[in-house]
Amino acid sequence: MLISFKNITQGFAAFFTSCIFLLGCENDPNEVKNIGVKKTGIEEARAITLTYTLAGNTKAILTSPLMYNVQDVVPYVEFPKTLHADFYNEADKIESTMDAHYAKYEQYKSIVFLKDSVIVINIEKGDTLICDELYWDRNRYGTEFYTDKPVRIRTKNETINGTGMEASQDFKNWHILHSVGVISVPASSFPK
Repeated sequence: MLISFKNITQGFAAFFTSCIFLLGCENDPNEVKNIGVKKTGIEEARAITLTYTLAGNTKAILTSPLMYNVQDVVPYVEFPKTLHADFYNEADKIESTMDAHYAKYEQYKSIVFLKDSVIVINIEKGDTLICDELYWDRNRYGTEFYTDKPVRIRTKNETINGTGMEASQDFKNWHILHSVGVISVPASSFPK
């Protein structure tokens, strides 16, 4: 039986081409696993200033060095490196301020979650709220700020500790749900 050099060359070429084709079809298991997985879109903004207005009047100005707008199943805006807010009254004067090391705004709920060294100050009265976690919900008129965590409120005359608190956005009206410690009450506040 005669085998020609041409047949051997053609057979070798076909075999070699098949090997290359098979090697080229190998799939990376991690890539296969991620097929169909929704990728989260993240927009990043630096040195932001957001102005919240209502009926043409400035209600709040928020500033932050970094903001992420995350388009996920439930979209949210994140401020991972501090958030500062100035709240304005009808006369366009700052009536209160708020600072936090971290904030997350849930767009569908219209709620901002603040944590890590949260401080709210009423400029006129000087009352200061200090806590680790606070919610800011503009839909809760009169009690926009609230928490169920420990809080400390400093007034001109005293410091009050407690757990849980509700306050207006201007921080003129507030109450601690469960006070702890001694609280000074003026004699004029007692019933006769």
